Amino acid sequence: MLKLPPFSYNLRSLWVRKSATLLTMVGIGATVAVLAGVLALQQGFASLYTTGGRSDVVMFLRPGATSEGESGFRRETAEIIKKNIPEIALDDEGRPLASGELYLAVRREKLDGGETNVPIRGVEPMSFAIAGEAMQILEGRHFEAGTDEVIVGQALVARIKNCQVGRTILINTTPFKVVGVFDYSGPFRSEVWGDAARMSEALQRPGFSRVVARLKPGANLKAMTARLKNDKQTPSKVLDEQTYLTSQTMALSVTLYALGVFLALVMGTAAVFAGTNTMLAAISARSHEIGVLLAIGFRPFSIFVSFMFEAVVLGLLGGLAGCLMVIPLNGLQTGTTNFQTFTEVAFAFSVTPKVLGIAVLFACMLGLLGGLIPAWSAASRDPVDALRRG
Repeated sequence: MLKLPPFSYNLRSLWVRKSATLLTMVGIGATVAVLAGVLALQQGFASLYTTGGRSDVVMFLRPGATSEGESGFRRETAEIIKKNIPEIALDDEGRPLASGELYLAVRREKLDGGETNVPIRGVEPMSFAIAGEAMQILEGRHFEAGTDEVIVGQALVARIKNCQVGRTILINTTPFKVVGVFDYSGPFRSEVWGDAARMSEALQRPGFSRVVARLKPGANLKAMTARLKNDKQTPSKVLDEQTYLTSQTMALSVTLYALGVFLALVMGTAAVFAGTNTMLAAISARSHEIGVLLAIGFRPFSIFVSFMFEAVVLGLLGGLAGCLMVIPLNGLQTGTTNFQTFTEVAFAFSVTPKVLGIAVLFACMLGLLGGLIPAWSAASRDPVDALRRG
């Protein structure tokens, strides 16, 4: 059975050399905080899309389109889809719960300077029935159909000019009055909504970008998708809302992951060297102690494991410090461009248990890497030489 020095010996050593321990903790903690911050940014962006999707809502896009910004239907085609698809649910009056929607990104001025693309969505009255209670008017009222009125997503009010109730948004040459502010789970809270017919005229887009509909309970989405893929009258790409919204996060999520990995590698390398130097200095000062441990019967492998444990504890302490640094970011609002749609999206940092778990594991890995050489150096010492040096 492997006999190890008491772990209290390693913990006491870290406390005795608390200045060096603290500096190494800060180095590892800063590295971990940067990684966790980028991951929290990615998690916040992804959750914005994945939490807003519904499996009972589907959208019809042009075949080959990867987003509604690339899609397009003639109004006649959209009407056929709305009325002739048997899987679409009906409201209490027997009308299809389906709506044609127009989508276009328009340049808007930001309150803090510069410009960004803001999604403009023209909707029909049935869009609100499909959204149901997920959409809430927080201030003002809904726009009236057929008028030059709009409602704006809550996320735009503090970021984009003229998005407050009572202000006027100029779209091309048409002024639209802001009459309400709404909240809607998902990326929709970063959009401007107006009447589809008026937006079509203002944006000079005669058709629809997509058709959105609510499915009947038990509808076979897979069979409907296969049937409409090669339909001669209304060929369509059909996706449920959850799948579609998740697909819109891929480009930016991959970019953020790549950025996090790059920063972690660069800063992690420095943290590993700092940990190695701290441990080597500690071992040099404890040469006599190592000699005593070897002389009283502890095997070199036991010494190696003991010092690796000390390195892991050092990394764990750094990881906990990094987590404390990044937790205040949770819920902090920010915004960026979604590379999938090239539009501004506002969201919040999300410091999830997954983010913290990855951060702590990464810190322990840094501790392990930083402790390998010092632990090997300690385990390979000759007892007599170690005692002489002490």
